[in-house]
Formats: sequence, structure tokens, C-alpha cells
Amino acid sequence: MDLDTVRTFVAAADAGRFQEAAAELAISQQAVSKRIAALERGLGVRLFTRTARGAELTIDGQAFLPHAHELLRVAERAAASVRTGHRPLRVDILASRGAASGLMRGFHRAHPEIDLDVVMLLDMDTAVAALRSGTLDASFRAVGAPGRPLPEDIAYVRVLDEPLELLTGPAHTLAGARSVPLARLAGHRIWMPGLTPGTEWTAYYDDLVAEFGLTIEATGPNFGSDALLDTVADTPALATFMGGHTRLVWPAGHGLRRIPVTDPTPVYPHALLWHRDNPHPALATLRAHLAATTAGHDAAGTWTPAWAAPR
Repeated sequence: MDLDTVRTFVAAADAGRFQEAAAELAISQQAVSKRIAALERGLGVRLFTRTARGAELTIDGQAFLPHAHELLRVAERAAASVRTGHRPLRVDILASRGAASGLMRGFHRAHPEIDLDVVMLLDMDTAVAALRSGTLDASFRAVGAPGRPLPEDIAYVRVLDEPLELLTGPAHTLAGARSVPLARLAGHRIWMPGLTPGTEWTAYYDDLVAEFGLTIEATGPNFGSDALLDTVADTPALATFMGGHTRLVWPAGHGLRRIPVTDPTPVYPHALLWHRDNPHPALATLRAHLAATTAGHDAAGTWTPAWAAPR
């Protein structure tokens, strides 16, 4: 059904005269008559009766009027849902308990007036395709991994260097350490079943292993963080890496330890990605918020892969 004809019908019904409806819509009276006639043909009924006083609704016209108003309201809501500045800002955070989730919670607290739609996309190629198509406004990723160049129309800024911590069970030989030098981890079994070949985080840990002679095992299925914590708590020979800004909760009986890693501290370089032509006004607000609230990058005593994008 043509919304212009519906809009014309509503204007004529409200005004009671085709001439006044024409003035309101800034079209000719003849155009009003043609639109009403087209609508009547499509519905197969008469909507108006011409009288000396103007145009009166028929019984069918009276029945159709409330539905016509609702059609126009639905059309306006549909347009508003995608109109720049009115639809939610859609952001990919990768994981609900990760550092990016904390950054977005902080943004929401600072700007509760901005509607957010938070999604979690595993694959970077999927996220970049969504940024380019406009179905996603921003994504948190590590930028610069070998073999993963960004298209020219995707912009980015490094927003957070997240220090890694060693997570152990209470019986691990390092469980009592207040901190542990990175070199001391050589020879210890570090279990990370979530490493997926071809991802930016796997490229990060591959470089960490190569540079410091670590042993990282990615064997076995990835049953999620709860299963990982259970295994590390019960297995004295295993430890895992955990981001310092990653929020985890475990049973008190697990006795897990989060131990800072030093000399150097490996940090994960989180960046915000967006399409250069994205017009959503809240995107600029998000970038300004992150610039004002996140710490510096490449601090002394830290390590990132050589490919990590600069600030």
C-alpha cells in the first residue's frame, strides 16, 4: 500500500476538504483527488462522499481511518529506528567478561542517554564486514596481526593496553608468588583452550611464545571460562593467562590466584575500529570518552608484539 496515498487520505479526513488537505501536503487539489481515487481502487470501496460542505467519510472510510493512522505511526517508527542519531550505537565487544565489556559499561555510566546495542562477534572478518555494511558501528580488536590487514575505509585507534596475569590453582608452585617475571614461566604448562587458529589473539600468543620460550597448550575442547577455572583449580601442573581487566567469578573453594607478570609485563593491545564514513553521532562521543578515560600505551616495562598498531 502506497504510504503517500494513506497520508493523503488521513489529511483529507482530518481537514474535511480536499483543498485544505492539498494545502497541508503542498500538492494540488487534483493530486489529492487522484491519490484518494487510487486508494479507493486498491481497497475496492468508497472512502469519501462529496457534499456541499466538502468531503465526508463513508462508513468504510470511518472504519479505515484508525488503521491508516496506525500505518503512518508504524512507518515513522520504522524510519526512526535507522535514522542517524536515533538508532542505538551498535558495538562488538567480543566477550561479555572481557576488557571491552568493562569499557562499554563505563561509557554507559557516563552517557546513559545514548542507546547501546552490544553484540559479540567471534571472527574479525565478520566484524569488519559488518562495519563496512553499516550493521555495526564499532568493534574492539587487536590491530596489525600478520596476514590480517584492514581495508582502507576502516579506521582504528588503540584504546587500552591490558596487562596479562597468571592464573593458578592453590597447589601450583607459583601460587604463593606476589609477582612472577615472564622468563620464570618458561617450562611451566600454560593451558589456553580458547586459542583459535587465524585469530588476532592467537597471533598475539604465538609471538609471546616465540619471544620468551613459553609453553602454551591449546589442546582439548573449549568449554568456556567456568570449565577452564575448574581445571586450573584442580590441576597443580596447569596455569593460564588472564587479562587484568577480565572479570571472573569462581567458587570460594577453588582458591585461585591472580599473579601479576613482570619484567616485562605482556599487555594486550585493544583497539577500537569503525568505518571512516559512519555518521552516527554517538561514535564520536565513544571515541572521546575512551581517549579521556583509558591509560597510556607502550609504557616502560611492558611488551606487545611488533605488529601491534601504534596509538
